Amino acid sequence: MSRDGTLISYLERGRAGAPPLVLLHGWAQSADCWGEEVLDGLSAGHHVLAPDLRGHGRSGAPAGGYDDPTAWAADLDAVLAAAGVREPPVLVGWSYGGLVACDWLRSGGGGAGGVAAGLVLVGAVTGLGRGRAGGRVGAAMRAAVPDGLSEDPALAVPALAGFAGALTTDGPRVQALLGASLATPPRVRAALFARTCDSDDVLAGFGGPSVVLHGTADAVVDVSAGRHAADLLPAVRTSWWEGSGHAPFVEDPQRFVAEVLAVRAS
Repeated sequence: MSRDGTLISYLERGRAGAPPLVLLHGWAQSADCWGEEVLDGLSAGHHVLAPDLRGHGRSGAPAGGYDDPTAWAADLDAVLAAAGVREPPVLVGWSYGGLVACDWLRSGGGGAGGVAAGLVLVGAVTGLGRGRAGGRVGAAMRAAVPDGLSEDPALAVPALAGFAGALTTDGPRVQALLGASLATPPRVRAALFARTCDSDDVLAGFGGPSVVLHGTADAVVDVSAGRHAADLLPAVRTSWWEGSGHAPFVEDPQRFVAEVLAVRAS
C-alpha cells in the first residue's frame, strides 16, 4: 500500500533475494502487457516485479496523485518494501513507465538504497507537455487523444482500438492490450497527462548503466524522444530496432530479454 493508502498490485517472478528488476508499463496498460515469455525469461536470474501503476490493472484508482511525481515514487517504494527488496533495482520503463522511473530516481529511490542499478527506457517518454523533447509523441498517440480519454464509449472505444493496433500487429495481443486500455478508468487515462514536466536533469545525473531501446517505426512515442534521452544519459547504450513499433517486447521477446539482462552485466 502506498503512502496515500492506494493499493498497488504487482506481479512477482523469480527468487526473492536475487538481483531485483522492476518493469513499469505504459499509459492505459497493466503489468500483464509484458507477457509470460518476457517475465519468465527475465526471472531466471532476477527477482522480477511488475507493478500495475496507480489507476491501472488491479491497483487502486484514487482520486488524485497522477500529477504528483512523489506519489509515483512512493508507489514504487511501497512495492519494493512489500517484496523485501533492499538493493538497487534495474528499472525498465516502457512508454509512460519511463517517466515513472524518472520520478523514482528524482525522489532518491528511498526504498532500495537511493539509487538504481540500471535503467532501460523502452519506447519511453521522459517528459510531458508542448515542446518537451522527451515527450514527443507519434501519429497514433495524437490520434488517440482526446477521444481516448472520453467517458463516451462511442468515442473512446474506436480511439483506443486504433491505439492498441499501433502497439503491435499480433492480433491476440492487440485485443488483450485494448482490454487493458478499456479497463483503465477514463478519468485516469486523462489524469496521466495533467502535468508538464521533463526529466532532463535526472537523466543527465544518472551515472549507472543505461539502455535506450526504441523502435524506429514507433507511432506512439516518436523515436526522437529516445534519442533525446540517449543524448543526456552519461553511460548509455542505444538499441534502435529498425522497423519495430512501440512494443518491441511483443515483437521479439527473446531479443528483448537478452538486451535487458545485459544491462546489469555492463
